[in-house]
Amino acid sequence: MDHVGEIEKRLWSVADHLRANSNFASNEYFLPVMGLIFLRHAYSRFLRVQDDIKASLPSRGGVTRRLTKEDFSQRGSIFLRPEAQFDHLVAIPDGGDRAGAVIAAMESIETDYQSLDGALPKSEYQELGDDDLGRLLRTFNDPALQKADGDVFGRIYEYFLTQFADQKAHDGGEFFTPVSIVQTLVNVIEPDHGKIIDPACGSGGMFVQSAHFIEKMKANPSDRVTFYGMEKNPTTIRLAKMNLAVHGLEGDISKAISYYDDPHKDKGPFDFVMANPPFNVDEIDAEKIKNDDRLEFGLPGVNKGGKVSNGNYVWMSFFHAYLSETGRAGIVMSSQCSSAGGGEAKVREAMIKTGDVDVMVAIRSNFFYTRTVPCELWFFDKGKPEHLKDKVLMIDARNVYRKVTRKICDFTPEQQQNLASIVWLYRGQADRFLTLVQDYLETAFTQMQACDFAGFEKALKAVTGAHDDEELHKLAAIVTTDVAALSAGATEARTAHWEEAPRDNDGLKASSAAFGLVADQAKALVKEIDHLYKLATRVHQADVANGTKPTEGKKRLNELDAARHEVTEHLKLARYFQTHAEWLQIRFPEAELCDVEGLTKLVDRDELQDNDWSLTPGRYVGVAPEEEDEDFDFEEALRDIHIEIEGLNLEAVDLAAKISRNLKELIA
Repeated sequence: MDHVGEIEKRLWSVADHLRANSNFASNEYFLPVMGLIFLRHAYSRFLRVQDDIKASLPSRGGVTRRLTKEDFSQRGSIFLRPEAQFDHLVAIPDGGDRAGAVIAAMESIETDYQSLDGALPKSEYQELGDDDLGRLLRTFNDPALQKADGDVFGRIYEYFLTQFADQKAHDGGEFFTPVSIVQTLVNVIEPDHGKIIDPACGSGGMFVQSAHFIEKMKANPSDRVTFYGMEKNPTTIRLAKMNLAVHGLEGDISKAISYYDDPHKDKGPFDFVMANPPFNVDEIDAEKIKNDDRLEFGLPGVNKGGKVSNGNYVWMSFFHAYLSETGRAGIVMSSQCSSAGGGEAKVREAMIKTGDVDVMVAIRSNFFYTRTVPCELWFFDKGKPEHLKDKVLMIDARNVYRKVTRKICDFTPEQQQNLASIVWLYRGQADRFLTLVQDYLETAFTQMQACDFAGFEKALKAVTGAHDDEELHKLAAIVTTDVAALSAGATEARTAHWEEAPRDNDGLKASSAAFGLVADQAKALVKEIDHLYKLATRVHQADVANGTKPTEGKKRLNELDAARHEVTEHLKLARYFQTHAEWLQIRFPEAELCDVEGLTKLVDRDELQDNDWSLTPGRYVGVAPEEEDEDFDFEEALRDIHIEIEGLNLEAVDLAAKISRNLKELIA
């Protein structure tokens, strides 16, 4: 579905507005809201597969057998009885018992699915009030979602988790690991089979992203993997079970404090471990865990109070112990951990000497909603080939990020792929690296070819033909000439360099270089077109001021704006994907792993020992040379400033509301 991001924001805006105008705090509101998204998504998946299931049902004597739960489970969907279907709930009139109906819907699902028993919100709806509940039901029945395809509601569920985490609506927001971090873990360990465990599973994001990875392989996650999780917070377990169910998945999630409990011990060893555990915990009772089989490398240190001085290496030891002989692990950890001294350094040294520490990735600050500090991603691989056993791949990704809001950064999908491609080269998978470069260039050429210059020039002629402004005509002539030049250059680059070029490294570099010239032209043309539109707008405004045909002029200007937007978006995307291909080719010109200053280095055991067994990437890769930013975009910089101002304004509104409430309470 197009513009799903806009739909997510609109739904959140409505839901959060209702919360702000009710008596509920975020921590009271988030679970019933997530429950309604769960119901709506379950209904969407139900409708999507229902007709196909009915068409395949056997019949005897003209009588078709009834639908069963098993029919839907095989299609990654939940069977819904009539009373649990969302259209039934939306149709309940004002004055009806909406809360009772939603509770009945949840109870019917729990009856049919034992894995969800006790997980779905029920009594919480009695607290919402009939009007608020009715508005929420109508909000999640948005007309734009009536024909939602793909995993749109799965995305919306994840988006709402993100927003509630930002508000610290539950457990201080610690229940949620940002999606781009999880996807980076998945891209490195590639969990495509067997048993996957997350001993600090939060809302289940590791499982969901693992399933997405398998789905991209055109496979059914339920046929390939089994999920096991541990989580201490009962409410978070409910979130995780709903999160799995909303994506058509199931998992064995146990309530446990993972330091002391190991409920899945009999299910191990595991093929994959993924986790974002609490950082720097100093309250673990050393006496309780000192004989735990999972402490392969011993306790990292005990303080005078009998507590483990820092729990980071307890976690790391546990995760390593869970793995099978060929297992891989991906872990989010405090950046302090990789160079910690004392007993922690001894544990780290022992871990390195196993040869299982595989990759280290440094992440800049502001990737998390609840903490601003930087973090690192640790990767273990017990199945590493012998020639890599004494080496660790260091990647410093602190300069790789996208700014989302004033407070939050993430990775774009392309940045994630670029980081993963470094690991591919490390593993000797140059073919995957070259395929990624080829995909970037193919997308760039395709986007360029998709430019509807004819439609743009038609709209431009309509605008210039209605005015005799000399500056407008002069700029329009320049733009028309540059459009022709770009079109000719793009055609030549495609026919002479892309379509006939071999898809080996040399051929891809030649194609990228040829398209790079076109991409530079595209960048300049985008600025010219935007300037032209602004000039046309000023000319139109002058017409309006003079009372000259404002209606017809506005229509022509709108048509030019639409045509301009379509063309420039394709041009920007063409250049965007070409620059990603170029980013990889400049750093790895031979399509082989090499040291890149400030980005990556393959470090052997001798160098690790010389550096106190530190696993901090920045200690080895050096500092990236300062590059002149030829792509500095003043308008983009202004947009970033606007994002900051918008964030500050929202915070100011929230603060003013809190002050007002506090004053009212004082007066009362």
